[in-house]
Amino acid sequence: MDAYRILILTGPSGAGKSTLVRHLMAHFEDLYFSISTTTRPPRAGEVSGKHYHFVNQETFLEGIARQEFLEWARVHDHYYGTSLVPVQEALKADRLVLFDIDVQGHKSVKQIYPKATSIFITTKNARVLQERLEQRATDSQEVIAQRLANAYAELQAVDQFDYVLINDDLAQAQEGILWVAKTLSYKQQMFPKERLCMAWGKGFKF
Repeated sequence: MDAYRILILTGPSGAGKSTLVRHLMAHFEDLYFSISTTTRPPRAGEVSGKHYHFVNQETFLEGIARQEFLEWARVHDHYYGTSLVPVQEALKADRLVLFDIDVQGHKSVKQIYPKATSIFITTKNARVLQERLEQRATDSQEVIAQRLANAYAELQAVDQFDYVLINDDLAQAQEGILWVAKTLSYKQQMFPKERLCMAWGKGFKF
């Protein structure tokens, strides 16, 4: 499949990806948001099938064995993965497919869909991210320290992404991510050369 709209969002926990995902979902009727499967326990307010598909480790490992995941990784002692079939069905229906995955997942998806567009989302510095994680009040100081270390490690892969979004001002971040998503319909890959030339020159001899 040469023509497809895939947008990959990657960045540390606390950078505001979920808020930006909701913003995109409110502006695109044909958007399919790929809900990840995870073995970590749900946080307060999280609903299975809406925020994540929550499963036990045995079920997840069985899915790996059956090659049911487009990508998967083990993060913070828990497994995360993207189910393959729903993504394939969404692409066949010409829907905009949106991913919220980590750096490793981004690399895996790009290997299969090299023309996917990616955005690395982060805060302007580590202090801001720390404050956001502390305000969220869902993790211990030890976990927050580990998340900050992981965020810095992920930052080393920023040059592998098409865009970088510093989520400092939410309104600006929402405007920026919406702009990128809208441009996907006009990327060259959406107009395969043979099909475009055939349609453009119909009835003419050159």
